Amino acid sequence: MTPFIDPDMLPILEEMRAAPPVDYAGMPIADARRIFDTGAAYWRALSPVNVLAEDLTLPGASGPMRARLYRPSATGTLPLVVYVHGGGWTFGSVDSHENEMRYLALGANAAVLGFDYRLAPEAPFPAPLDDTLAAIAAARSGRLAGKADTTRWAIAGDSAGAHLALAAMLSARAAGDDLPVAAGLLYGCYAPRFDNESNALFGGGDFGLSNARMRWYWANLLGGAAPGLLSAPLDADFAGLPPAYLLAAGLDPLRDDTLQLAERFATAGVAHELVTVPGVIHGFLGRAARLPAAQRALRDAGAFLSAKLNGRTNNGT
Repeated sequence: MTPFIDPDMLPILEEMRAAPPVDYAGMPIADARRIFDTGAAYWRALSPVNVLAEDLTLPGASGPMRARLYRPSATGTLPLVVYVHGGGWTFGSVDSHENEMRYLALGANAAVLGFDYRLAPEAPFPAPLDDTLAAIAAARSGRLAGKADTTRWAIAGDSAGAHLALAAMLSARAAGDDLPVAAGLLYGCYAPRFDNESNALFGGGDFGLSNARMRWYWANLLGGAAPGLLSAPLDADFAGLPPAYLLAAGLDPLRDDTLQLAERFATAGVAHELVTVPGVIHGFLGRAARLPAAQRALRDAGAFLSAKLNGRTNNGT
């Protein structure tokens, strides 16, 4: 049966299919990143301009990290969303994921902080997680004084960034550190498993991300180590985590990662809202400038986070 494709997604998908295939794994990593960044630059040029952006430097776990703070308003002190970008732990930056952060800042009416954590395979796990924890610690220790109210903070991330956001919460809980008031986990990848329905339906590459690409990403992240409860957190104990907005894409081989995480959250008693956007592919949020479904999804994720940041109730169960 032919799957439903959102009418606004279809021309974007057709453009992707018409482009020459790229074998990222078969080329030097610097060349692969150059191609990835070139593709992201097209979408970055279309991102909304009614958001202020300020470049920053934060201390990472192994040296300074480039960071950027997005704010929908020049006045007032807004709550904070720490955003962890996707890209298979191998690609991505505050540049490549500017659309996601700008739209989320508008949807949440919050300051959104992105940062460039170290990338695999040069820096395998736990380096990206260590940098994520360092960014959170820096943001909450006064680095954003006057720029955001870091007593009201949430965490969010897409794809590999959702994985790191989840692992960061588990690490904070284990250390007895403060947890965010809410999380936005957007089409994340939570374990190197490829035996579910969405892998079978959408993992061949016709819808962008493939199972083969994900295997390469996981190999880059793990660097030959066995998966653990932080590097592959789907089987972790989630008790005590904050309310979460869980977003899945209907045509994504990772769709079932999010559905399985929702089941695990329900078992652990973690309040959450699960949304599956039909007819869109993995990474669709980055195409928000041409994809109304992505704009709605980021608006709704932002509204969920805003409600928690501002002490309002929502329908998370």
